Amino acid sequence: MAKNIQAIKGMNDILPGESGRWEAFENTVRDVLFSYGYRNIRMPIVEQTDLFVRSIGEVTDIVEKEMYTFTDRLNGDSLTLRPEGTASCLRAVMEHNLLYDGPQKVWYSGPMFRHERPQKGRYRQFHQFGAEALGLAGPDVDAEQLVMLSELWRKLGLTGLSLEINTLGDVDSRAAHRNSLIAYFEKHSELLDDDAKRRLHTNPLRILDTKNPAMQEMVNAAPQLIDYINEAGLKHFERLQSLLAASDISYNINPRLVRGLDYYNLTVFEWVTNELGSQGTVCGGGRYDGLIAQLGGKPAPACGFGMGVERLLLLLEAQSVQMPIRKLDVYLVHQGEQASSFAWNVSAALRAKGFSVQQHMGESSFKSQMKKADQSGARFAVIIGDNEAAESKVALKALREESTQQLLTIEELTKAIV
Repeated sequence: MAKNIQAIKGMNDILPGESGRWEAFENTVRDVLFSYGYRNIRMPIVEQTDLFVRSIGEVTDIVEKEMYTFTDRLNGDSLTLRPEGTASCLRAVMEHNLLYDGPQKVWYSGPMFRHERPQKGRYRQFHQFGAEALGLAGPDVDAEQLVMLSELWRKLGLTGLSLEINTLGDVDSRAAHRNSLIAYFEKHSELLDDDAKRRLHTNPLRILDTKNPAMQEMVNAAPQLIDYINEAGLKHFERLQSLLAASDISYNINPRLVRGLDYYNLTVFEWVTNELGSQGTVCGGGRYDGLIAQLGGKPAPACGFGMGVERLLLLLEAQSVQMPIRKLDVYLVHQGEQASSFAWNVSAALRAKGFSVQQHMGESSFKSQMKKADQSGARFAVIIGDNEAAESKVALKALREESTQQLLTIEELTKAIV
């Protein structure tokens, strides 16, 4: 007997019993994004590998270790399953010249792929919502995205999320800081682990993100980027803080917050929780004003974020938040030749009025059908026998509360189901 084929580890099925929570979450996110003027953009999940190497950074864990990269058998191109959405979004914006008519605010959602050790809240195929504000340079855009996210947490019913912010300054500021970091870490080279030594001259900023406890004290004493930020960068950051304060958004300044991608500048931020263990970041982003030019487009400022759907759903579950999952309105029970024919008319009439209806298929007893009606989660059972069908009527029974069964016409039925 052939062995059953199973899903790849870290790439999970989302079954009907769980997908209702996903739909409720997704609908809430879409509504909030739309209310701030963001429009949907949809990109392919496979891109040229060079897109991610050039945007994310060649010396990053994502590019070096985590990307699903393969060779196209037709033409030998190197292709990659997208590990994040920003680079794909910008590629689409540049390719179709969307910034020609002015700034754009877009959002996207879907699966991303990273080859890493699966654990709760961290999967090889995971899902994100992302939003990008393109062609807008001021800190007001940064602030609006954070206000929008704060509103989203409120509408989802989430509590206890903390906002951490930092500024990475401009290219010159980061270059000066980078040189000071290299000099500092070279003085303490005996404390560097293999990863840190590898990154020392290519991406020393990532050493600040180390989880190695033997390096923490030394890393904590390293030069801080804020001391190298120029006046324009400081003004941008100060204005962001004043806008957040005016909107009553609480935040913490985290001078070690650098994010894991090379393309950020100025504002970076993360929303974090202490309820998911090591996977505490549920949303992160910032400004990446140089990335469009880096990818070959006309220079344009940009700011955006990505949020992890699985992690946010885990957090909703941890906080016992009940999502507004859509329920089936009617399970239609019928028995008898005339009743079965009439059932099609009843189903059509109910659906025409906007109700969801599951009509029983096949032949079985009223008792068996009523059991299935209860299991379906429907609010009502509509019951039709040949006697009811002969009078063009149905019996209506509420399944989730005590009530008396009613005998109704189709017109009366559509008014009785509220």
